[in-house]
Amino acid sequence: MPRVEQLPDQDFWSDVYRGRRLAVFKHHGRWHAYLDNMFQFNVVFATADSAVRWLAARVDGTPLKRAG
Repeated sequence: MPRVEQLPDQDFWSDVYRGRRLAVFKHHGRWHAYLDNMFQFNVVFATADSAVRWLAARVDGTPLKRAG
């Protein structure tokens, strides 16, 4: 699974995981996700790590359960 090693002022992260491009960026305090350069408009995240875990699960075909 990809890891986010964040600096306090870092608002963008990207990597390749299993041949797929992952990217997350912070906008107005929320983290947004891109998979293969396609914006995932239906989700936003509180942390970069949760966004990256969600993207990796999409690539792996393993859906994550939402916190309830």
